[in-house]
Order: sequence, then structure tokens, then C-alpha cells
Amino acid sequence: MSEKSQPQINRQPIATLSLIGSMIDGMFDDLQKQSVSLEACRSKPHVLDDYTVKRVTNVYSSLGEDVWFYEQQLSRWKNLNLTPSQRHEVNRLSERIPAIKERITHILALAEELKTGTIDTILAKSDFEIGLEWLFGKRKL
Repeated sequence: MSEKSQPQINRQPIATLSLIGSMIDGMFDDLQKQSVSLEACRSKPHVLDDYTVKRVTNVYSSLGEDVWFYEQQLSRWKNLNLTPSQRHEVNRLSERIPAIKERITHILALAEELKTGTIDTILAKSDFEIGLEWLFGKRKL
């Protein structure tokens, strides 16, 4: 999302640092769990359906577009006269943002990979197509 297309953000006071921090930490943890869940599906993408993969793509694409809010807020707070503990927390949270972006990118890439092997995709193929994929090592039974 470009800077011009981003909506005006409602700047939060530093008093909301713990709230914003818990939101960022929660997002970070949730992204890790989702990544682990999708990684487990790599060897058996047929356990997923098209709806689930599309939902993952939509949710995490939207989340990726919203990360800028946290970046902007943390950037503004860095320019304030903070206490040492506030400065430490703002820096810690700022360091999480690139990892959050990376995890979102990874989840979206996994969803893209997994959508080719969903149960809906497999059921739409003929036995011949599935047999050929298996013979050429493109599909495991």
C-alpha cells in the first residue's frame, strides 16, 4: 500500500504502548502458529479445501496491508522523549515488524503453493491426471 493510499491514522499516545505492544506480540505469535500449521500441510495439502486456502490468503493479505499502522506509530513514538523502559519497548517492538512482514510473506507463499493440492483441486482431476502426477513424482499418495 502506498503512503498516499493509506488512510489517516489516529495517533495513539505513548500511554497505549502496552496495548499496542500486546497487539504486536499477539500478531507475531499468531503468525508463527499459522506458519507452523501450514508447513505441516505441505506434505498433505489435500487436507485443505479451496475455501480455507482462499480465506488464509485474504486474511493475511489484509493483515499485511495493516502492518504499516504499527510501523508509523512506533516511528512517531521513537521521536518522543521516552523513559528508558519505554524506549526499550518501542525498540523491541520495532524489531518485530520486519519479522512480522516476513512471516506474512511466508504464509502467503505457502497458501499459494498449497492451493494447487487442495482436495477440491484433486477431485477436479481425472484418475489419469492424478496417476501421471504420481508417476512423475509430482504427487504423493
